[in-house]
Amino acid sequence: MDRLLVLARHGQSEWNLKNLFTGWKDPGLTELGIEEARNAGRRLKELGVQFDVAYTSALSRAQLTCKLILEEIGQPDLKTIADQALNERDYGDLSGLNKDDARTRWGEDQVHIWRRSYDVPPPGGESLKDTVARALPYYIREILPRVMRGERVLVAAHGNSLRALVMVLDGLTAETIPSLELATGIPLVYKLNADTTVASKEVLEG
Repeated sequence: MDRLLVLARHGQSEWNLKNLFTGWKDPGLTELGIEEARNAGRRLKELGVQFDVAYTSALSRAQLTCKLILEEIGQPDLKTIADQALNERDYGDLSGLNKDDARTRWGEDQVHIWRRSYDVPPPGGESLKDTVARALPYYIREILPRVMRGERVLVAAHGNSLRALVMVLDGLTAETIPSLELATGIPLVYKLNADTTVASKEVLEG
């Protein structure tokens, strides 16, 4: 049994490029983002990876990333399940704002707390803790059982929703998870043991 789980953050979005808080807003991928997604697929193809099912969020940047990865590995028609449980963290009132402008308005320290604390949400939005509370039960209920049955699963989603999964997989804490950065378009390849712990992890950079 493979018990293979691949996590991939979407490629660069138009708002990543413009340094804007994105959250549940739905900008598309840049040309670089499209290429990052295709490169992720190529690296997985080089490993000989094939999937039994794919999961993604309700947002188009993750869905397109998933689609491009699957095209590159020759599985364009693979069953793909989209759910907003895997959406990016909702940045509330910050959504659509330039990060530098937000610092000018609320101050460097306050914006840093909103971005990097575990449990302090921005106005009208979600903390990382809130995102974990949304994404992790979905992972445990829907995704993990498939992996444990030996299915090979791709999850193409977002920096914060994927951090919720990595938090459990890598044994991170509320203190250490906020400092974790997931690069756009870089797949994380996990193989799990029979007790759901991580047997191996490979970061497909380059």
